[in-house]
Amino acid sequence: MKKLLISTLALVLLAGCGTKADETTEQITVSFDQALHDSLPQAVRDRGYIRFVTDASYAPMESFAADGRTIVGFEPDLADAIGQVLGIKIQIVTGPFQTALDKVADGTYEGVLSAMTDTAERQKKADFVDYLSAGSSIIVQRGNPHRITDLTGLCGNVVAIEKGTIQADLLHRSQSGCAGRPMKISEYKTNADALLQLRTGRAVAVLNDFPAATYLATDSRTKDYFELASAAQYSPGLIGIPFAKGNSQLRDAVKGALDQVVANGTYADLLQRWNLSSGAVKAVSINGATQD
Repeated sequence: MKKLLISTLALVLLAGCGTKADETTEQITVSFDQALHDSLPQAVRDRGYIRFVTDASYAPMESFAADGRTIVGFEPDLADAIGQVLGIKIQIVTGPFQTALDKVADGTYEGVLSAMTDTAERQKKADFVDYLSAGSSIIVQRGNPHRITDLTGLCGNVVAIEKGTIQADLLHRSQSGCAGRPMKISEYKTNADALLQLRTGRAVAVLNDFPAATYLATDSRTKDYFELASAAQYSPGLIGIPFAKGNSQLRDAVKGALDQVVANGTYADLLQRWNLSSGAVKAVSINGATQD
């Protein structure tokens, strides 16, 4: 049996680098599965680790700890559990969200661990292992000075968004409802850049997945600056890890590990730790998206 520490640390950025931070003493037992380990691609077993890429600006899914280099959050903790089951290291490295799928397709990384929503369009490039459900929510400045309550309220205003996200697509689709008062959609490399525009008043709103939006509105470090425009979740979908087409052996091994993490209760405990229980799925799925 191996032990998984539920901690605000997740994983090292590169093999041998990084340390655990703010680790608690609470432990959950996660069993190593020899059969799943043996089902990993030989190249992965020989190398000894799986590489995931992330944009670590999306708490509570993933963000940097106080040391500025350790990546913490629900997804790093989930990856740690996957690694325990598979008996292999999981490396998480940072990179632009916009090019993440291309870097998986060309073999730079095995997958993306960055709250990436499974869509039919993205499935043209990758196969998804889906483990969380969420929609998109509107974040505004605390006090909601522009009285934004829905997407139509963004018409005629500047909205900041991370480039390449489903939220950017949602905003562009919503322009048709603005009746001559189009939004000015400003797209940025990271979610942190978009949020800075909102906090400084250069944009009236940012769209995030509901878990990240709720975190900003409730965490003690950010709630004085941000709130939800409403409780609405737009275009709900599934979040997953995309793997390159043709890498079904690794995809299926990771799915098998996640199945065990769900079955043994670790998944539910991690969701509770990061206040994400509302996004729980009953079962892990492959390519669960039915529409964009």
